[in-house]
Amino acid sequence: MDFAAVFDSAQPYAEYLAAHATPEQMAKWDENYAAAKLTDEQQTLVKSFVREMKVLVLCGAWCGDCMTQCPGMQRIAELNDRVRLRFVDRDESPGFAEYMKTCGAPRVPGVLFLSEDDMVCGRYGDKTLAKYRTLMAESAAGTCSVGYGEPEDLRAAVLEEWLGQFERVQYMLRLSGRLREKHGD
Repeated sequence: MDFAAVFDSAQPYAEYLAAHATPEQMAKWDENYAAAKLTDEQQTLVKSFVREMKVLVLCGAWCGDCMTQCPGMQRIAELNDRVRLRFVDRDESPGFAEYMKTCGAPRVPGVLFLSEDDMVCGRYGDKTLAKYRTLMAESAAGTCSVGYGEPEDLRAAVLEEWLGQFERVQYMLRLSGRLREKHGD
């Protein structure tokens, strides 16, 4: 797959939402964006990233998991211009959706982390462990999540897990012998 072409055709956060979200969906995205808060320590960490990383998010504006997780990714990207975050609509990009299948389905959000020169560095997505733990507990209790309006502790845990993925890939890029040679560090 030509990841450079996928990245180049993908949209920044605001453009993606303007093109794909209904006003009702936009309100939910905005609510989750306002609630996505990184601690001072988390902000310092993101600001310390020195390698460019491309982050491709397979997404659906209609998706409750995307509504709750992607605004936090945007908050991360806003802190450091080396984090280049772009969104690809699942339903409009069947080839990329097929590549990003999780558990046999084109689940969203699905995130592909790339190096500055479009090498795959990692994949993560669908739901975080914190979210799956909550869903398992709800399932045992006979309840069901609606995908937005998450409790503050779950929201913080999900954001922390996503930040951990960004951090992991950043360290991978920072310690890459190939990139260290390229950048002379």
